[in-house]
Amino acid sequence: MVVADLHVHTTNSDGTLTLAEVPPAAREAGVRVVGITDHDRLHPDLRTPVAHVGGVTLVHGVELRVESDAGRVDLLGYGARRTDALADELERLQRDRIERARRIVERVEAETGVSLDVSFEPGVGRPHVARAIAESDAPYDAQGAFDHLIGDGGPCYVPRDVPSFERGAALLDDACGLVSLAHPLRYDDPGSALALTAELDGVEYRYPYGREVDLRPVERAIDEHGLVVTGGSDAHDRTLGRAGLDREEYRLFRDRVRLSR
Repeated sequence: MVVADLHVHTTNSDGTLTLAEVPPAAREAGVRVVGITDHDRLHPDLRTPVAHVGGVTLVHGVELRVESDAGRVDLLGYGARRTDALADELERLQRDRIERARRIVERVEAETGVSLDVSFEPGVGRPHVARAIAESDAPYDAQGAFDHLIGDGGPCYVPRDVPSFERGAALLDDACGLVSLAHPLRYDDPGSALALTAELDGVEYRYPYGREVDLRPVERAIDEHGLVVTGGSDAHDRTLGRAGLDREEYRLFRDRVRLSR
């Protein structure tokens, strides 16, 4: 039974739930704890590392993409508080996101001949562009937009300027109670990605990959480096609890975050 869904996005980045809508969605799913992990943004309405709203515990977090020897990977910081260094880097990343979105839209419009309605504001990402493509006269739904236009290596793809693994991990370590590697089996080289956990606190073990996966490499990393198990649905929609921690796993996570602060 999923008690804690620790990987959820809100409208603060590219999710569809507002922060106020998270507790009702969690209660509907039977989830008691939600990790708010917006892309490259702390949530402005979460002033403390942990909040209790509507009978649901909200863990303030962030998902940060970094460049590593294993390629680009995502780090999850939990129990977040604002530091000047992290705030400055997140502001830089949001400026980069806005400029990148503008360039992607320009390429899509040139490629397809359609006009896209995208708001260029903090939090904007490729899902916003994909939704705009799906709502335009282009012959693609949101997934097709990624598959044929804006996905990695696509004709309209524009890379982001992200921090190094070392810098990103250090920023999160200073600001958060626990830092975890997100969805390790999604990367092109999971073994190299998992090697990075030697410098982290945890790894996302519970995750809805949508395919059969061999979790044994993740389990070996957990044992070798003494990692805390994290997990969540990576929800960008309104359905929570597709993956996450059970009661005992959450207890261990909660205790480690408390000890790390």
